Amino acid sequence: MPLPIEDYALIGDTQTAALVGIDGSIDWLCIPRFDSAACFAALLGDESHGRWLVAPAAEAKATRRYRPGSLVLETEHRTDSGVVRVIDFMPPRGEAPDIVRIVEGVSGSVTMTTELAIRYGYGDIVPWARRIGGALVAIAGPDALYLHSPVVLHGENMRHQAEFTVSAGERIPFVLTWHPSHQPAPRAIDAEHALRDTDEYWTEWSSRSTYTGPHEAAVERSLITLKALTYGPTGGIVAAPTTSLPEMIGGVRNWDYRYCWLRDATFTLEAFLSAGYIEEAAAWRDWLLRAVAGDPSDLQILYGAAGERRIAEYELPWLPGYEGSLPVRVGNAAADQLQLDVYGEVMNCLFDSTADGVADDAFAWSLQKQLLQHLETAWCEPDEGIWEVRGPRQHFTHSKVMAWVAFDRGSRTAERLGDGDAAKWRTIADEVHEQICREAYDSEQGAFTQYYGSTGLDASVLLLPLVGFLPPTDPRVVGTIEAIERELLVDGLLLRYRTDDGVDGLPPGEAAFLACSFWLADCYVLVGRREEAVALLDKLCALANDVGLLAEEYDVALGRQVGNFPQAFSHVSLVGTAMRLAASD
Repeated sequence: MPLPIEDYALIGDTQTAALVGIDGSIDWLCIPRFDSAACFAALLGDESHGRWLVAPAAEAKATRRYRPGSLVLETEHRTDSGVVRVIDFMPPRGEAPDIVRIVEGVSGSVTMTTELAIRYGYGDIVPWARRIGGALVAIAGPDALYLHSPVVLHGENMRHQAEFTVSAGERIPFVLTWHPSHQPAPRAIDAEHALRDTDEYWTEWSSRSTYTGPHEAAVERSLITLKALTYGPTGGIVAAPTTSLPEMIGGVRNWDYRYCWLRDATFTLEAFLSAGYIEEAAAWRDWLLRAVAGDPSDLQILYGAAGERRIAEYELPWLPGYEGSLPVRVGNAAADQLQLDVYGEVMNCLFDSTADGVADDAFAWSLQKQLLQHLETAWCEPDEGIWEVRGPRQHFTHSKVMAWVAFDRGSRTAERLGDGDAAKWRTIADEVHEQICREAYDSEQGAFTQYYGSTGLDASVLLLPLVGFLPPTDPRVVGTIEAIERELLVDGLLLRYRTDDGVDGLPPGEAAFLACSFWLADCYVLVGRREEAVALLDKLCALANDVGLLAEEYDVALGRQVGNFPQAFSHVSLVGTAMRLAASD
């Protein structure tokens, strides 16, 4: 049985990541990439689907922390016989991906147990295991994992186990290394050297942040998490390292987020830029140009970490799902959807990145002009919208607003560069603006609604003042905020929209969406409700787990995190709200 979502912590090497439970079990690892098949999938089932446990044999009380400014995790287990610390991390990628676990005796003497159950193919494939040169080797098809440790594990019941004792001052390493099974094994790394290198890598990176302001520790942890979700070789940014963690326990809203959404990545890029990480911004811009190159009508909303376009969605029937939440999905059919808002997000992101120090790029501007030319006719179409509905397409208000953003930013860039049809794009922007104000505003509610002709509300329209569509003092903006508070707030947190009207084509029921709650705090800042903004940011930061991580949603009835974890959208929204508050001082 997996732990509550908030009982996990993240380790990673900016190419893949693992979730480590507070009980000492690594229950999720896809290797060698974020979107590779998992070799530990107990998160979506139980220990028979693959995990790696290192923990005291007797009952223990665990506390944990990340080292300051680092992604090195330390879990301290207190037992009746002593205290032991387990240090977990993934070194920056060298020859191959490694997971390192160092067991350190702090006081007394503690008997430890370790159990390694490798199951390739998302928990479905039991490998062939043998010893080669002192290492335990598990091979199946294209995958091989080597375990190097002075502790000798013995096979039993299709897994490998051992007990060992660690006393004060002792340090016992375990190093698990993946490589393609048809190639020679990579050189074994030294665990202690790797620890120093990993800690130095992260502390140097985090020290470059220029942010000072409220919730500095939460912002730093969020930025480190976002960096960990960046696929280093290309600069792509995945939405989360997990698939199928449910938006409601027992529900069907279980999606694969191990891909690069243009929308999520543009928000992440803005957070990096605001904190002074120009290099990451430039790397993502280059990834974008490679990923979307081609016919602008073929623009996708999401891509693989290296820019792959084919992301077929299918189900894994052998996995019972997180706490019985089915189906378990791999891939994401949203890749084939039309979501007009991504044009605006891409245009806005490239506009802001240039203003924040990323050099102009002729190819980037050429691409933007092509996107705008396509959008000149496409903006009139209905789409699936920001929430990727699986019901009928609609003229979603947020999508139209972001189409306006695309033309607005395009016109302003064309004027600055003296290249492009600035006047035409300004005319279209004005046309889109007028249509939205006419078709999406419900005068009876005094609010902008979810889509043209609808009376339903949607938290995504809170972005209207944030992107400059209307000034925050406009009565229609103020009325929209108040209407959303009345209809979508649940115990101080926002729902995206009401799911019982069938608009998304799915059974009703989901938790509060954390990014939307941060957007509400942003709006409070803009309309002068600063004390409420501070209180809401405090509340949201308090929802993070003990090591500062946030999932996609929070179930207020159950008092727990739900959805994929950790979620880039939640962390980038935290950074954005904190920075907005800091700037308003």
